[in-house]
Amino acid sequence: MNKKTTSVDCPNCQRSVEWKDENNFRPFCSKRCKLIDFGGWANELNSIPGESAYPALADEYD
Repeated sequence: MNKKTTSVDCPNCQRSVEWKDENNFRPFCSKRCKLIDFGGWANELNSIPGESAYPALADEYD
């Protein structure tokens, strides 16, 4: 039985990546791209729109 391999684009560099168990960095193409994305979240360059789940803490930093 042949399994169809799914490919996705790396969210960082847009390189095509096979979605398979052996790819430890999926959906990223490499550890480097995964760490670049993580750095964006850690530096608050990335965010999910919506109201804060912790409004009291959000007020503290405004």
